[in-house]
This record gives sequence, C-alpha cells and structure tokens, in this order.
Amino acid sequence: MSIFMKILLSFIQLFWVLVVAPLLAGVIQKTKALLQGRIGPRLFQPYYDLAKFFRKSAVFSEHTSWLTRLTPYIVITTTIVASMFIPFLKDGFFFTGDIILFIYLLGMGRFFSALAALDTGSSFGGMGASREMSLNTVIEPAFVLAIIAIIIQTGTTSFSQVLTILSSSEMYVSLPYILSLLAMFLVILGETGRIPVDNVDTHLELTMIHEGMLLECSGRYYSLMSYHSMIKQFIFIGLFVVFYLPFFQVEITSVLSGLGAIVILTVKILLVGIVVAFVEMTYAKMRLYQIPRLFVTSMTLSVLALIVHFMF
Repeated sequence: MSIFMKILLSFIQLFWVLVVAPLLAGVIQKTKALLQGRIGPRLFQPYYDLAKFFRKSAVFSEHTSWLTRLTPYIVITTTIVASMFIPFLKDGFFFTGDIILFIYLLGMGRFFSALAALDTGSSFGGMGASREMSLNTVIEPAFVLAIIAIIIQTGTTSFSQVLTILSSSEMYVSLPYILSLLAMFLVILGETGRIPVDNVDTHLELTMIHEGMLLECSGRYYSLMSYHSMIKQFIFIGLFVVFYLPFFQVEITSVLSGLGAIVILTVKILLVGIVVAFVEMTYAKMRLYQIPRLFVTSMTLSVLALIVHFMF
C-alpha cells in the first residue's frame, strides 16, 4: 500500500472517530431509555448538545487560572491523538511501543482534568478529582494488566502487529484470551464511567465521579470536555472490538474497501454499546468503597490469563 493511501486512510479513520463518537453515546442513551419504558432523547441528541454548548459563552470562577481555560484543549487533543494509534483500518503509521504511548496519553488527559477541577476551588470539583484519581489507582493497573495479557501472548507492544498476529493464529479460542476479554470489559465500564462504576446521567453529590469535575465548565469548554468523554468511550469500545471481536474483517486494499471496513466496525461498536446499556440496566451502581473490588476482579482475570499462558 502506498504512502499516500496510508495517509488518506488515517485521515478517514480520524474523521470517522470524530463523527461517530457522539452517535455511540446517543445509541447507549436511547437503548437505556427504551429498556426503562421511556421514549428518551433523540438518537442524535449528543450532536445537538455539543453544538448548543459550543455556541454559549463561558463563565469562570474568580478563583480559576489559565489552567482551567487550557485544560479542555489539552484533554481533547490527547484523546484524539490516542485514537489515531488504534489501527481500526489495520494499515497506517504505527510503531513498536504505541500501546504504551496510548496509555500515557490517556493518563495525561486524566491528570489535567483533575488539575482543572482542583483549580476552580469548588468542593464538587475537588471531590470529583479526588474520587477520579483514587479510583484510577486500580482502574489503570487493571487496564495495563489486561493489555499485558495480550502483549505476552503476541510478543509485541505495537497495535498493528498485535492484530496481525491475532488474525493469523487460533488465539481467539484460547482460555487466556477469553480471560483477558472479561478483564478488558470490566475496564471499559470503569474508563467510560458507566454503571456499576459511575453514572454519567446524574449530578448527585453522593454518586458522581467524572461528572463532578465538569460542573465548573461552561460554554465551549464544557462542550470540549463532553466531546472528549464521547471520544474516549468510543476508542475504548473500539479497542475492545478490534482485539476481541475479529469477525467479518475486510481486507483493506483501497479506499472503497476501507469504507466497507468502517461500516462493519461501526455496526460492531454500536452493538457493544447496546450490550453496555443492558449491563447498566441489569446492575445498580456500586458503593464507592466497593468499586475497587470490581477492578481487583479484572486484575485477577488478567493474572490468571498470564498464568494459564505460561503453564500451558
């Protein structure tokens, strides 16, 4: 494949992520509403919300500094760059170690989000930042262990090479792979702030974690932070799809076949989003001090995957 074709597919992937991420949020909201017997918001309501907030003027606390104004741009940039490392279309500019860089980019966004929440001087922002960083001490190791369970089995830290090795082996039906799948699904619930970890649809003081950090944002800054959450949710579910749902893959040889692959990926990602909505309706939100147990379970599954891999 020529360099020009790789560049073109990379830009097509970027455009696809930016456009479809709010649709995934809308599908999850609509599914939850239908399961609750409500009509719920429109499927494309996230697009209208982002546009509405982006047009509004921003209001800042007198205690804020330049950090609050700069953070939304840092967060959205790191998330978009991280999305480019996931080879949804397989071919592209990827290198050994991009999985590690992907983890660090998301960690940088989380760090600045917490700093901006503390910068406002509000109790809600400080509480949300404290809870976010506290839970991150168990969520991020669970994510890293789930990734390591895949890396050890493939022997590389490159997204593209991992997918190439997985597609040419029978690893999809192995026990370590299934254990890693379960571990990663629990991580998705935590990283995207879904029930039973968090509830993105509420602003109650006793329950909110991620949303608590956004209460001091307004106007286009709130729109950027909300968009960041949608993109992050999309890339985590997309990562789950390309790693663990390899069915109906399309060999990409041209722009047309790339568009066909995007359609199939979109359907699979939206279906996983519907499954996430079912999980949210099945379980109640866990108490804050019980949430680490969920990710200890995820880490245990990843460790079991490693043990099984080395023993058998």
